[in-house]
Amino acid sequence: MEQQRERYSRQMLFSPIGEEGQALLLEKKVLIVGMGALGTVLASHLVRAGVGTVIFADRDYVEKSNLQRQVLFDEDDVAEALPKAVAAERKLRKINSDITIQGIVTDVTRDNMDELLDSVDLVLDGTDNFQTRFLINDACFKKGIPFVYGGAVSSRGMTAIFIPGETPCLRCFIKEGDTGGQTCDMIGVISPVVDIVGSFQAVEAIKYLVQADKSQRKSLLSFDIWNYHMFELKFSKPDHDCPTCQLREYPALQIEDGEMVTSLCGRETVQINARPSFDLKEWAKKLQVIGKVKETPFLLRVELDNELKLVLFPDGRTLVQGTEDVAEAKAIYRKYIGL
Repeated sequence: MEQQRERYSRQMLFSPIGEEGQALLLEKKVLIVGMGALGTVLASHLVRAGVGTVIFADRDYVEKSNLQRQVLFDEDDVAEALPKAVAAERKLRKINSDITIQGIVTDVTRDNMDELLDSVDLVLDGTDNFQTRFLINDACFKKGIPFVYGGAVSSRGMTAIFIPGETPCLRCFIKEGDTGGQTCDMIGVISPVVDIVGSFQAVEAIKYLVQADKSQRKSLLSFDIWNYHMFELKFSKPDHDCPTCQLREYPALQIEDGEMVTSLCGRETVQINARPSFDLKEWAKKLQVIGKVKETPFLLRVELDNELKLVLFPDGRTLVQGTEDVAEAKAIYRKYIGL
């Protein structure tokens, strides 16, 4: 305890946390979905704050374009083509070896959400798409787990904490068909707005975990740091027709046909999840005749002659990079991977 007292001394001097709050943090378990720009900021804050168990899940690997804003990664991670969850876990373990840190390389879906939420006290949104956010929202409200939403694009940010039984949910504010079409890969993003959104998320998370209920912000905050606009939308009653927090239908948890193919908007990438697994060494031998192959313990990347890339993961996922056309991606997949 003396070692922990030294590590967290400045945080414990902050009276709203104190020794009692620090003890609570060390007992808590959080899940961060996504280890990109927001996820890396969130993980850094919560690991340094001494949250007892920090788990995060991400499906992607580190690329050079990430380094501008994803604060846990460096050029060595790019060279090794490390999965973000692996690279982040390595960095965070060097920051705090006293807590439990686990990075999981996976696509967060309806199939694994229950397992990821096991014994979790709080979920934090580090994603870059509303499909996954609605999945988090519905799964959390079904299980009664609070969810800290955050989004950043261009110079704009938005964040709120949604607590089942106390606040409306994300669907009460943003309908599934009304999510806009702008992403960081389409209109860009500046790093400071990511840090600010992640910091707002982290502080609301810490408030919840130390039971500082009176200080919890009951609003959806949006801002533009380039043009210096800030707007706070106070929570009102939930939408009486909300399929999640009122009707309890949880639409994002319903299985839909075609779920295995996902176009990652703005990234010229289509994800196909049609196999239970890949033996990377076996597939490296098969695919070396069609292009330049790079094999790591975590993924297999194949550069094709037409500037397209195939990225295979052990869990059976394949990324077809260089196109957003689902039909073209499926044709390439069938040609080189099969059905």
